[in-house]
Formats: sequence, C-alpha cells, structure tokens
Amino acid sequence: MSIFKKHKTIADRSAGDRERHRKKIEKAIKEGIHDLVAEESIIGESGKKKFRIPVRGVKEHKFVYGENGGKRVGSGEGNDLSRGQVIGKKKKGKGNGGKPEKPGNEKGEEFYEVELTLEQVAEYLFKDLELPNFEKKKNAQVVSKKIKRKGYRTKGIRPRLDKKKTALERIKRMKKEEFTGKREADSDDSFSYNERDLRYKHYAVKEKKTSNAVIFFLMDISGSMGKQKKFLSRSFFFLLYHFIRSRYDKVDIAFVAYEAEAYEVDEKSFFERGSSGGTIASTGIKMVNEIIDSRYHPSSWNIYAFHASDGDNWPTDNDNVREQMSLCLPKMQFYGYCEVEPSTERMQWLRESSLGTTFENISHDKLKTSRISSKEDIWLAFNTFFKGGELS
Repeated sequence: MSIFKKHKTIADRSAGDRERHRKKIEKAIKEGIHDLVAEESIIGESGKKKFRIPVRGVKEHKFVYGENGGKRVGSGEGNDLSRGQVIGKKKKGKGNGGKPEKPGNEKGEEFYEVELTLEQVAEYLFKDLELPNFEKKKNAQVVSKKIKRKGYRTKGIRPRLDKKKTALERIKRMKKEEFTGKREADSDDSFSYNERDLRYKHYAVKEKKTSNAVIFFLMDISGSMGKQKKFLSRSFFFLLYHFIRSRYDKVDIAFVAYEAEAYEVDEKSFFERGSSGGTIASTGIKMVNEIIDSRYHPSSWNIYAFHASDGDNWPTDNDNVREQMSLCLPKMQFYGYCEVEPSTERMQWLRESSLGTTFENISHDKLKTSRISSKEDIWLAFNTFFKGGELS
C-alpha cells in the first residue's frame, strides 16, 4: 500500500525548477535569434504573431526497463551494494547518430517547443539594452518602462513567495507568543507556518518621463541591393523596430529610403520598397539633416540614426557624404552604420566598399560601424550598437 506524507513546509519547492526553465528559454531564444529575425515572413508583422521556439536539454523523467541485457540485480537486504554504485552493464550502442542532412539510427537530443509572441521574445532579448548616450532634454515626453521591486505583500502568486521573509515572519510570531506566554520558550512542539506568515515579493511597473527621442531608419534601396542584401537589412531594422517599441513609448521613428534620390516613407513602404536606380548616399543623409532642422531641434530631442547599405556609392559622392556627416554628427546622440555584404557575394580581392571606407575614415565618438555577412551576424551587429546605455 502506498503511503503519502504531507510535507510540512509551505515553501515553493518548484521555484528553482521554474527559474532554470526560464533561463533555458532565454538561452534558446538568444541562440536561435538569427533564425527568428531572419524569417522573411515576419518582417513587418505585429507583436502578436506567435512563434515556436525549440528548448533543448529538458527531459521528462520516468522509470524505464533497463537495456543492459545482463542479469537483473536488486538492491534489497543481503546485497553488498553501496549508495550510488552502478549495477549491471550498459549495453554498447551499435547505431550511428544522424549527421547534418544524413540519416541516423540513434536517439537524438530531446527538446520541446514553447510558443511565444514577438512581444514576449522582445522581453527576453532587450531587457538589458538601452539607447546609447541618452540625455536629459527640455519638454520631456518619452516614457520608458521598467519593472521594479516594491516591497512585500501578504497576498500573491506562489512563484513570488519569499521564503526567507516568510521564515522570518514565522520566527517573529513564535517569539511574540513566547513573550506573551502563549508558548513555552523551550517547547519541543513544532511551530508550523501560518497563512499570516506568508510574504510575497511585490513588483510594480515604473514609468519614467524622459526626454524626447527620434530614431532615423536610413536604408539603401538602390539596384545594387539584391534580394539577400535587402533581406539582411530589413531583418536588422525589424529587430531595431521591436527593440524601440518594446522599451520606449512616444518615440518618433522616421523612415528614409534612398537610391539616386531620397524619400521619407511610411513603415510599410520602408520594409517593402525597392528600386533599380543608382546610389547617391549623401541624398539620404542630407534628408535626415533636413528633417532634423525642420522638426527635431537637438536642444529638445535625443537624435539617433541607423543606416544600412551594401557600401556601393557613386565615387564622386563620397566627399558629399563626408560633408553631410560633418553637419549631422554634432546634432546626434549616436549614428550607427551597418554594412550588409552577404558571404556569397564577397569580392574583397576586387575592391573595398567605397561608402564603408568613407565612414571608417570619419573619426567621431558618436559614430560606430558594423558588418552583416549572414543572418547569424544580425544579432551580433545589433549588440555592437546597444550595451547598457553606453557605446559598446
């Protein structure tokens, strides 16, 4: 007959398991983020779209019959066995594990899938990232949100139960009863937990009004930007867009696309528009300057720009790029240039990128460059621009 014994403590014994589970999900998202953001089907999608994330290394434990093929061994009285001793012999495997794109006949690594929305993915990815060099400006409008600890409560959900605080409340109650004579000080009777002892951590969303901010999305859409280049550029901007929307309220985003001419466009056109024209990069930077001068004065706004291009530019335009950047950078908190150069198209032995070389020769503490050659580089490039509110 089975005997069930009630555990005396009310402490949440599964809290550690949940924390390990949360960390595994976070690790799975970060390891697979290049596949997630580089899915062409999600570019431009809302935060409610759901994705299935494979989480490895989590097994459901259960008793199974042994496969050692040897004599069955028990561990009851009369057997000279010590705790932890391995009994029986492990059956040697004869199969072969599967290799990429090849079949195998051995068991693979166990994993399961969790379903998350884009908003939930953003919470895992961006919790430690901030816009670099953010300054206090007049006429504060931007609302940034953070979850802060705010004391304890006597009611709450089990995952937020504070074991240490609960134990202290129990001790306080016990000492009080001893002081008032309701309980003998040296009593051997157990002193069980009471509902009144429970203390739960309380969290509150703290909204903070900070200064105004505008983010410029600047993208090369010329004829030299082939399908793969556009795909990598849009994937980077898609990640940037969800970072801003998940971390900040009331931030302006201005979308600028350029080829031989520059255009201010809406969000949908930015992620879908293409062109067969030539490339004059200075027109895009000039339009950013004009929009700043007409709508976003640096004394009231934190100004950021993120620029993606394949590095091609009309040779005589590079001097104009330097001139426009000399006007642009003093107004800005940060300018990030991201060069997309798919590994299948790299031809370093023929030429260097004219626009990339131009940016690398501009010495300014608010300018940073990165390179994307494949979808695996998207998250790495993103991280070069954001690191705890400072330039990384």
